[in-house]
Amino acid sequence: MSYDYDLFVIGAGSGGVRAARRSAMAGAKVAVAEEYRIGGTCVIRGCVPKKYMVYASEFGRMFEHAKGFGWTSEKPEFDFKGFMKTLHAEVDRLSGIYLRNLANTGVDVLEERAELVDDHTLRLTQSGKTVTAEKILIAVGGIPWKPSDVPGIEHTISSNEVFHLPDLPKRMVIAGGGFIAVEFAGVFAGLGVETTLVYRGDTVLNGFDWDIRTHVHEELKRKGVRVVTQAIFTELEKSESGEITVTLSNGEDIKADVVMMAVGREPATAGLGLENAGVAMDDKGAILVDEYSKTNVENIWAVGDVTNRMNLTPVAIREGQAFAETVFQDEPSFFEYDNVPTAVFSQPPVGTVGLSEEDARHQFGDVDVYKTKFRPMKDLLTGDEERVMMKLVVRGSDQVVVGCHIVGPDAPEIIQAVAIAVKMGATKQDFDRTCALHPSMAEELVTLREKYVPPELA
Repeated sequence: MSYDYDLFVIGAGSGGVRAARRSAMAGAKVAVAEEYRIGGTCVIRGCVPKKYMVYASEFGRMFEHAKGFGWTSEKPEFDFKGFMKTLHAEVDRLSGIYLRNLANTGVDVLEERAELVDDHTLRLTQSGKTVTAEKILIAVGGIPWKPSDVPGIEHTISSNEVFHLPDLPKRMVIAGGGFIAVEFAGVFAGLGVETTLVYRGDTVLNGFDWDIRTHVHEELKRKGVRVVTQAIFTELEKSESGEITVTLSNGEDIKADVVMMAVGREPATAGLGLENAGVAMDDKGAILVDEYSKTNVENIWAVGDVTNRMNLTPVAIREGQAFAETVFQDEPSFFEYDNVPTAVFSQPPVGTVGLSEEDARHQFGDVDVYKTKFRPMKDLLTGDEERVMMKLVVRGSDQVVVGCHIVGPDAPEIIQAVAIAVKMGATKQDFDRTCALHPSMAEELVTLREKYVPPELA
């Protein structure tokens, strides 16, 4: 049987684009369908615009710090509309690059939604056309989740709409304690917005090393974010003037101009027609795949957040690349999910790779911990009391460094390099033998000598 395409990719985010391009470069006839904008969550409504917002929010603190180094100037002002215009111009540029790269490799780009009719047939919803493909790759990513049982939830925005606010609000409430909630709490507080973070747990960033969690939690409060824990939204009411009253489970009411839900994401599989092709999913709508990203259907694969394995852009890219190598280049390969470096662009930012202390103790039992807290050199002239936290988790049996955790300026940049050593299985002695680069913040990683002993064991 002949098909219109050798490969049809649903979704032109990071994973789908990488898979489409690499497959086309290997000689396959490829099409990709994207219902929103080429580039996906990361480029259009995620990592990239978010980090620009983080940068913007940090300048206020930088202007204040400059006084400690002899700089004086009139009080700076922030032009929110001007900044957002510049931000979206850059997003447009990047989306255009993705589109050109696809076209340059011969991929047919269909800017409309595609849904499965059966395991080889897809319907394009806008044009009504149907196309067939020998192989199909699903890379539609995830979407923000909101609880449907909270009255007034329609008055909230998500991490999608936050990039399209017409004006900078004076008061903002953010629900959630994960990296998205924490990052945007830091952003808006840094821009001078009265910011409240409401989290159902005790300490933000669940799943990260405990020292990261407590350090970031305290820094949020020190930077002016009001953090309300052990509470959730029970009701929202919007007045004629646009003011939103948020009622919490602890009985408190909070007034806000904008309320943002950042309580999780879910795979974007609803209405995709997966049942028509017999594709298996879990109870959360994530597509079930094997280590090669193959579904239970012989000719259908899935990569990225839609599989809910490790929801990070670089991981989706590597999964997409491994798919192309396996299916169209006759080089079977799969992605290894251990020791993947991760960043949280909180203020200060987080860089982490490997196991948390808790997970390492559970897995290995005998674990050595080295950690330190200190004021970064740059802050010694500014009066800022921000602290850096650095921590190494070492397997006791062979002294291999199984985890590295940093909270502080440039932590994401540092952790990318450290991840190479951790991935290679470097030992604590390898770190010790490495000469320090002075003066730098990162030199602390190779000068840690004293094992940390918990107070209860001292």
